[in-house]
Amino acid sequence: MDAFITSTVTVALAEIGDKTQLLSLFLAARYRHKTAIIMGILVATLLNHLASAWLGSWLVDVIPATLATYVVAGSFIAVGLWVLIPDKADDDEHENVRKYGAFIATTVLFFIAEIGDKTQVATVILGAQYTSVLWVTLGTTLGMMLANVPIVLLGQRLMQKLPLNAARYIAATLFVVLGIATALSQLLA
Repeated sequence: MDAFITSTVTVALAEIGDKTQLLSLFLAARYRHKTAIIMGILVATLLNHLASAWLGSWLVDVIPATLATYVVAGSFIAVGLWVLIPDKADDDEHENVRKYGAFIATTVLFFIAEIGDKTQVATVILGAQYTSVLWVTLGTTLGMMLANVPIVLLGQRLMQKLPLNAARYIAATLFVVLGIATALSQLLA
């Protein structure tokens, strides 16, 4: 259950102000079918995060345990610092898909936007940390939905009221604390 809760909270916080949140806002402005957008986010996130959690879990089996712990710890800290850098939407990727319906456009754009994104990297790290592909995937997907569904439903009003800088600092702190805790667990073991 730790894997699920930590994955949910970590991704929900890391996602605030992320480019996929900006993508959610763009899609909500472009398409009227909010349910199709939400389902597209869900499908893209499940596919992307399942592969990411599996990769993290697999890497732990391949890398020696002591080294893997420090790699995971360092990765948490690196993602924590990365979270401090605000994302910007990439309009070029939107233009090629906008002719498709809301579900297909959202699924494709979200899947592509997640490749190499902070939340994908975090999912790989969480998969390595907990070696529970199912719970990490479900947790990170829920975190993604918690961060993006309100944007789809409430749009611009919500984005103007969220303290994005404060959320970024909280997410960064969470990642750095997880990194330090992971490293300390290896040192104290």
